Amino acid sequence: MDVSTFQAQLLAEGYPTPVSVSQPAGYRMDEHAHDFDACALITAGEFSITVQGECRRYGVGDVFRLPAGTLHSESAGEDGVQYLACRRSKVQA
Repeated sequence: MDVSTFQAQLLAEGYPTPVSVSQPAGYRMDEHAHDFDACALITAGEFSITVQGECRRYGVGDVFRLPAGTLHSESAGEDGVQYLACRRSKVQA
């Protein structure tokens, strides 16, 4: 996916403007969860996310989504990673 398509999709889904994030090679975060929905577009490098023991790798042009409350771990590829990330607060019913 390209940046303009990603941004248009975010707007349609009620996300705010994304921010650029960089993580160096060797970056790793153990299992945790967020209180917001996350959506990101990989713009350089590679990023891996593990949910319930299943690891998925994302490369340039890939989009990953994590609903609020999803337990996951994450790590950057050997060249690090750059991505456009966006958070959407979980709506309370």
